[in-house]
Amino acid sequence: MPPESTPADGPRAPLGSTRAPDPLSSPQVLGERLKERIYASLTLLAVLVGYGQSEHPSHEGVAVAVAATALGLWLATLVADLQAHPVAHARRAGAHAVRHALYTSSPLLTSAAGPLLLTALSALGAMELDTALWISVGSEVAALALWGYAGGRRSGRGVPRAVLSAVLNAVIGVFVAGVKVLAGH
Repeated sequence: MPPESTPADGPRAPLGSTRAPDPLSSPQVLGERLKERIYASLTLLAVLVGYGQSEHPSHEGVAVAVAATALGLWLATLVADLQAHPVAHARRAGAHAVRHALYTSSPLLTSAAGPLLLTALSALGAMELDTALWISVGSEVAALALWGYAGGRRSGRGVPRAVLSAVLNAVIGVFVAGVKVLAGH
């Protein structure tokens, strides 16, 4: 009887399958994707709070800033990954390395979806732009808390310790937003 596998063992092919598991579904790769998503949330928090404090933000200005922030983060990460590859591996990045970089960095782009959707709803008259901005801020902080809770539960901690992890992650998000508020930008 084969030993039990754990999530840290990496991806496994389904029982009876002749296909190799997809290396992009390993816990390490999923962790890289989540790291990028969290990084994007923290960065977008600063942008959203900055516009939330503006006296006369426009829908177009917010949409461009959010999209440009996500696109800029993604491009910077992609360039850094592909430039670091030859240094670390002594060869240029092949198709697999490019696919890996695109896959792991894609959450930097998708992080803009919520704020852009709320900005669009505001432009259509569903809510004030300030409301959309602060809902976006709240949803980014809530996402950080949920990732903290999920991490606590997946690492075997009980519910109270997972809740503490969620609270700490939310505090980090609020701290990032608070720094922006204190800076007055």
